[in-house]
Amino acid sequence: MDRIDLKILAELQADARLSIVELSRRVGLTKTPCAERVRRLEKTGVIRGYHADLDPDAVGAGHIVVVQVLLAGTTEHELRRFNEAVQRIPEIESCHMIAGDFDYLLKVRTRDINEYRRVMGEHISGLPGVKQTHTYVVMEMVKESRSLPLPHP
Repeated sequence: MDRIDLKILAELQADARLSIVELSRRVGLTKTPCAERVRRLEKTGVIRGYHADLDPDAVGAGHIVVVQVLLAGTTEHELRRFNEAVQRIPEIESCHMIAGDFDYLLKVRTRDINEYRRVMGEHISGLPGVKQTHTYVVMEMVKESRSLPLPHP
């Protein structure tokens, strides 16, 4: 990727609805080469898709908790079972395997604490291999970015 590709990515992260004409103007290319670069970035998987940025409160997902999960065992089979089961719980926004005192860190979005309690009882605590969980309620979202930091060209 060159500096123009990075400019294209930065512009599309800021506004994925830019027309090719406007995008090409902003990155200093004509329409056809700009469109070809975007297609190449899509085809190679650098651009994985285009998404709407939704207001979590408006769609009933404004309550956030972070959950530390400790598994009873961490064999490849146990990790795979846990990973596959996490995929089936829509309230889990992200799941990260962690190197440290616990095994996974989950970000869970629900309508409110009562809904979280239901998700914890019906789903999270029953995930394969869960030995222990610790829940932390987010009081305020200070920063959340959907944009990836890009290298400076």
